[in-house]
Amino acid sequence: MSFTTITTNPCMIADSHHTILPPSCPNLLRRLSRVKSNMTQLRLANGDQLPALGLGTWKAEPGVVGQAVQAAVRLGYRHIDCAKIYGNEAEIGAALATMFANGEIRREELWITSKLWNDAHRPEHVLPTLQKTLADLQLDYLDLYLIHWPVAFRHGVLYPEQASDTVPLSELPLVETWSAMQGVQTRGLTKHIGVANFTRHKLRRLIEQGGQVPEVNQLELHPYLQQWPMLEFCQQNRILLTGYAPLGSAGRPEHLKPADEPVLLQDPVIVSIAARLGVTPAQVLIQWGISRGVSVIPKSVRPERLAENFAATQVQLSEEDTLQIKSLERHRRYFTGQFWTFPEHHYTPETLWDGEN
Repeated sequence: MSFTTITTNPCMIADSHHTILPPSCPNLLRRLSRVKSNMTQLRLANGDQLPALGLGTWKAEPGVVGQAVQAAVRLGYRHIDCAKIYGNEAEIGAALATMFANGEIRREELWITSKLWNDAHRPEHVLPTLQKTLADLQLDYLDLYLIHWPVAFRHGVLYPEQASDTVPLSELPLVETWSAMQGVQTRGLTKHIGVANFTRHKLRRLIEQGGQVPEVNQLELHPYLQQWPMLEFCQQNRILLTGYAPLGSAGRPEHLKPADEPVLLQDPVIVSIAARLGVTPAQVLIQWGISRGVSVIPKSVRPERLAENFAATQVQLSEEDTLQIKSLERHRRYFTGQFWTFPEHHYTPETLWDGEN
């Protein structure tokens, strides 16, 4: 596993149709070309490269997400993170198809990730579910396909309301789903396969029983949940990490936010470092993740935020900065897994996270 660091230009802003070049940035096009060709990359075991900065699309609203994806690609983003359950893959697919047809970007220049939802864990459902995702995205293949959660639902259940809507893992082991994931990879429908929200314990079992090491594990990762043991485990097993909620997921639904929730973007340490460097707290958080050899997928649909996030790799954190950020560890999850709590089928936060933090 390896990664390289480059600098980016913070001046570019894009709207849904054009790249807007501020007068203060006369050399932007030349600099942007250099950024696009040198964006930080993380190397997978077979040599393929995953762009370390991606665009998250969860909670990106219909009618907006397609424009946001186009604006991001025009800025230089080459990594788009999708999922069936987000309900916006068709709009993303239409936006990308337009860009392909216009010659703005080639398919092989992009890294597109999607995820298998919890109601399609049975082996016979994996292939048709991926085929539907590919049809919606108007693609022949994905770069990465992930098992979204180590939780299984009855087919057709998007969000369980009772225990009978779920399927115990004793009845539908994760290794069976993983075997089917290997099957769709063999068919050439996805170049790489991996998992999301898996603990070290679940990864070990999958490696022991499943015949193939997951290439990526996507999980919550930020200064309040730094995941050092997971990072070490994945480095030892040549698994890349993608961190979601790198900015603290302030935009998630209110019912998922406890009253005492800390706001990561307002943390005094992060704010102080940002002020000293003359950057934003979000840029500090993004660069902190990338500097650890992790890909990060902040979500935004606002052109100015897309540009700000894209520019984060120019931030230079000192050793003192990283030590201060390391001290922020709280083992605090913004996504606790409480929504999957059905003890009758052995789904609880304790079984989901296996006592790891």
